[in-house]
Amino acid sequence: LIGTYTNTGKSEGVYTYQFNTLTAKTTLRHITKQVDNPSYLAISPDQKFVYAVNETGNTSTVSAFKYNALTGELSFLNKVDSQGDDPCYIIADNRNVIVANYSGGSLAVFQRKADGSIAEAKQIIKHTGKSIDPQGRQKSAHVHMVHFSPDHKHLICNDLGEDLTYIYNYNALAKSTVLSIKTVSKTNPGSGPRHLTFSPNGRFAYLAHEFNGKITGFTYSNGNLKKIQEIGTTPKDFAGKIDGADIHVSADGKFLYETNRGDANTISVFSILPTGILRFVQMVSTLGKGPRNFSIDPSGKFLLVAHQ
Repeated sequence: LIGTYTNTGKSEGVYTYQFNTLTAKTTLRHITKQVDNPSYLAISPDQKFVYAVNETGNTSTVSAFKYNALTGELSFLNKVDSQGDDPCYIIADNRNVIVANYSGGSLAVFQRKADGSIAEAKQIIKHTGKSIDPQGRQKSAHVHMVHFSPDHKHLICNDLGEDLTYIYNYNALAKSTVLSIKTVSKTNPGSGPRHLTFSPNGRFAYLAHEFNGKITGFTYSNGNLKKIQEIGTTPKDFAGKIDGADIHVSADGKFLYETNRGDANTISVFSILPTGILRFVQMVSTLGKGPRNFSIDPSGKFLLVAHQ
């Protein structure tokens, strides 16, 4: 499933491809049209529903679709106000859909109904801080990612504008206060925390910073992050824009990957030691411009990069 921007270029919506994990051959199955800027997608745990952000400034919404895995078809169910400008990240579990609103500096929780559609937001949390980026990208809060902890008891939220990582207690069944603050940790001023990923065993977390492309490694336990490492992802003499983007760990927990956009357009590979410490392996071109997101296929043999 590939999300796109429909207001630039020729994209028509959400694209469903069949992917052959033996040959890496892709076959277009379906295009779900008339979906505004579905720049990020989430699939429900039972894989029967898909949720998309509609990143359209102050008219932004969140859309729910029924998903047919055989045909690749998405059937529109409903959409609701995202409760913040420019949602850029979305996650779903059996109970809720949670959205990160980038320009709005907010996160919003929506209840999933029995038919897969979503109700109006039942909780909205607005961040209000700022930080020091000289290019002006931190004049206000920018919620960039929401992510469930491995034990599903907490929600991690990165705010690029504030240089903060929030950890919320997560109560999936609550009527209104689904999220409540547990801890807030500061990143280095002007680093721009963007995406975070966990090791499969849940013991380690890795945070990618957009502005300097660095990765911070943490041990993780019961809603607490403890820093163990910070490592760069570009050559020491690299002078261009980095714009760190996405970060994922392989299913076997042995390797970590991180993409940089800007003037880099590379993916950096690290091995993960048993202690959680990263060791640099290689850096390669992503063969395109703006490697904003990527995923590793279920077989673990292929890594698919989406260039904006």
